[in-house]
Amino acid sequence: MGRRTALFKLHQELGARMVDFGGWDMPVQYSSQIGEHHAVRRAAGVFDVSHMCIVDLKGAKVRALLEQLLANDVTKLKTPGRALYSCMLNERGGVIDDLIVYYLAESSFRAVVNASTRDKDLLWIRRHAAPLGVEVAERTDLAMLAIQGPEARAKAAQLLEGPGAAAALALGAFTARELDGWFVARTGYTGEDGFEMMMPAADAVPAWRRLNSLGVASCGLGARDTLRLEAGMNLYGNDMDETTHPFESGLAWTSSRASAPSSDARRSGPSCARASRGSSSASCSKAAACCAATSGCSSPAAARARSRAARSLRHSSARLRSRASPPAASMPCGSTSAASSSPRASSSRRSCALASH
Repeated sequence: MGRRTALFKLHQELGARMVDFGGWDMPVQYSSQIGEHHAVRRAAGVFDVSHMCIVDLKGAKVRALLEQLLANDVTKLKTPGRALYSCMLNERGGVIDDLIVYYLAESSFRAVVNASTRDKDLLWIRRHAAPLGVEVAERTDLAMLAIQGPEARAKAAQLLEGPGAAAALALGAFTARELDGWFVARTGYTGEDGFEMMMPAADAVPAWRRLNSLGVASCGLGARDTLRLEAGMNLYGNDMDETTHPFESGLAWTSSRASAPSSDARRSGPSCARASRGSSSASCSKAAACCAATSGCSSPAAARARSRAARSLRHSSARLRSRASPPAASMPCGSTSAASSSPRASSSRRSCALASH
């Protein structure tokens, strides 16, 4: 028996098919996986992502800690609530995990890391936090719901009181705020707008039921994966791991050692001009890694990365093509088209362009 979130019994009650996911018993789907996919693309869906690890970091040197651990530039976080996506690197520049970090105050940050890597992530963070006097607290008391889709924000805001609802709707992209005792972030990993809401575990079931009553579809991790894939977003363990670095994983745009990204940064080749900044072993690895990000790089590591990316895309495309559309009755929101028809498939093409370097 795996670990369980506060919503486990509700998932069973709703008829979800449960599977092992990183040591957790999690719902992969409730009815039609492609129906759940379409629900998010066309209206709104809710995912239980409470298996992910929420970590609070506090101390006078917490920013210095994150500058040491992360590839992205945490000095950019100056406004409370701002979030940053980054890879956490080992001493060779390999990707230990990809995560989101939130700036709460100069001595307080919050990170959300992947479920399957939580143990090694916590070990790595604590190892580097101790010498700096930074407190590391895993928030096992919290549940986390991801409400995603074009109608997600309007519906999820109804979970909050009047002023809280208005404040949630006013949040900018990649921004978070404490509202009515919940941590509400305008983030997600589906390619859609929406919220990720962190709340006391006891609030999760009532919140889920309320969302269902508002027409938000219950969605499993299967749909979350196809949504991620369609949006061209990386998956840890598949697209990157400790043997690869951001530049050969299509994630040069997340590194502070690349040039400042434009609004179309994913299409641009990274610059190595700033790669040598810093003196840590991880910084040196990032500098050495730059060649893999440049067009025509012939290093064995870059060649392997290109081969893995192409193979992954071929297999994923084949799986999507092989799924015939289910009867309309099994698909919410009147869905009739295949997942690949979404206009957001262009994001996947942008990812392909980057992988072809």
